[in-house]
Amino acid sequence: MDQVNQQVSPSTSPRARAAAFSVHIFTAMGAGVALIALLEAVREHWAAMFAWLGLALVIDALDGPIARRLDVARVQPDWSGDVLDLVVDFVTYVFVPAYAITASGLLLPVAAPILGAGIVVSAALYFADRRMKTEDNHFRGFPALWNAAAFYLFLLHLPPALSSLAVAVLIVLTFVPFHVVLPVRVARWRGLTLSLMGVWAVLAIMTLAKDFDVAASVTIGLCAIAVYVVGSDAAIRLARSFRA
Repeated sequence: MDQVNQQVSPSTSPRARAAAFSVHIFTAMGAGVALIALLEAVREHWAAMFAWLGLALVIDALDGPIARRLDVARVQPDWSGDVLDLVVDFVTYVFVPAYAITASGLLLPVAAPILGAGIVVSAALYFADRRMKTEDNHFRGFPALWNAAAFYLFLLHLPPALSSLAVAVLIVLTFVPFHVVLPVRVARWRGLTLSLMGVWAVLAIMTLAKDFDVAASVTIGLCAIAVYVVGSDAAIRLARSFRA
């Protein structure tokens, strides 16, 4: 949601203001979902935790288009959709997944608290970076999608040393200026990207329904889509450099 500084038009009806404010309530519901996800994580119900985080992801995907359609920034200028979105995104994309990564036993015990702190500190800095998105709507650097990172750590269940190394690398990549696709905003190959996101959602639901005990083909499919999202822009740039 875009933040603007302007006054509500006197002609704006109470119904329009109520509808606009309901979008903020809808966005804030993501924080409530995050609390439920955290409670599941504390109980080590990892699949249930990811299911709730998935619901938070759906809320995050829907609230922006609804807000733009209802012109929320103009109708309710005293409430910042940008700030609200960042607060909710931090707990759903970063804080709850960071707890899961740290408390799950997937990392080396000596490294887990240090890396957990590194996740939340690096992500907080990333969220404050005004350069986090490029002009063509790519993310710059690893975009603090620790919910996705946690999902893949649980899926692959690597030895703790490798999982710890992977987390450390992602923390560093937060500050490396490579580009990652933002599926709903990047125009290039949008149809392909959105189709792959649909396939990813189906495979992810299957994975959670089976508590991560899925066939190798499902794991390969999920990893291949992740490689596309993270590496497609770099591959295109590399191909262009060879042509030049």
